Amino acid sequence: MSGSKHSVWGVVCALGLLLTGAGIAAQQAAPAAPPTPGQTQTSSAPEKDKAKEQEQPKASVRILATGGTIAGAQGNPQGYGYKAGTFKVEDLIKSVPNVDKLAKLSGEQVANIGSQDMNDAVWLKLAKRTNELLASPEVDAVVITHGTDTLEETAYFLDLVVKSNKPVVLVGSMRPATAISADGPGNLYDAVAVAASPDAKGRGVLVVINDEIHAARNVTKTNTTNVETFRSPNRGPSGVVNTGKISWFEKMDKRHTVDSEFSVVGKDTLPRVDVLYAHANMSPDLIDAAVKNGARGLVIAGVGDGNMTQPALDALTKYAKKGVVVVRSTRLPSGLVLRNNEINDDEKGFVASGELNPAKSRVLLQLALQETKDPARIQRMFQEY
Repeated sequence: MSGSKHSVWGVVCALGLLLTGAGIAAQQAAPAAPPTPGQTQTSSAPEKDKAKEQEQPKASVRILATGGTIAGAQGNPQGYGYKAGTFKVEDLIKSVPNVDKLAKLSGEQVANIGSQDMNDAVWLKLAKRTNELLASPEVDAVVITHGTDTLEETAYFLDLVVKSNKPVVLVGSMRPATAISADGPGNLYDAVAVAASPDAKGRGVLVVINDEIHAARNVTKTNTTNVETFRSPNRGPSGVVNTGKISWFEKMDKRHTVDSEFSVVGKDTLPRVDVLYAHANMSPDLIDAAVKNGARGLVIAGVGDGNMTQPALDALTKYAKKGVVVVRSTRLPSGLVLRNNEINDDEKGFVASGELNPAKSRVLLQLALQETKDPARIQRMFQEY
């Protein structure tokens, strides 16, 4: 009898151990129950997300500084005037709180000028350095600080000669670094955020300013001093960015960067192209002077749909037959200059600029003249770029 009791008790104990082990296994396999009110959860989703973010390497962004208002300082904090290019790239980076959390940053000074003094030599230097950096696996993107006066021209030039899909972002400011409510630090923060974004790849050169992202080809400065000066009149922005958070719009449908036929490798000069402003009673004198002084191309900021006075037309027709390339653009802020509309471009040997304003037309014509002076071929370039 005693042996029978011991046998039954052994079976019960064995069964209990089996059930206990099964319960522990089930608890380990089952998802954790939600915490009761007031209970602290030891492992939260935000902490996991944070750990995941820390595992992902930051993009390596090189900042190339060229001067401009974003690096400017006022002699008098209450005064209007200021000196562009006062601060160096290291100062700009230090002025932006938390920007180092967006990317691994490094900087170098390519130039330190007001953008009204931007020139072909700095363009060529900037293009060479940008291509060198983007060719390195150690650099994921380039941000260029620049004055706003000619920012759109530099951006479009780089859009045509940079040979990489990696992001290139130009940024500036309308107020100097020492101004009350300076816009430079916020703009630079957003520019780095855009450059570090994987979605910025393949979009061509971009301009980031005042919470907006613009394609280099489309953007233009529209106001002398307002922080909302940059607009893309015909197409609108390519996206918006606020405190580093980005919303993208449609990609550019024109050729740029790796799809561009243009190159400045080994070049130390660019062909001279002058822009002439059309107006009532326009005389051909300035046209004669431009050609006499070596202009290989002329861009006319025409009235309306790229028109001008008859004397100016006659002079341009004469020079076009001698090999000077004439591009008709418009002095108006938006709209297209259509080929053979009002003026017979085929007959006169002119090029119509389409969407490109006079400043952008000059940039494209400078690069086109390195390849050809045939107006038909150059017209194709204006249609594709």
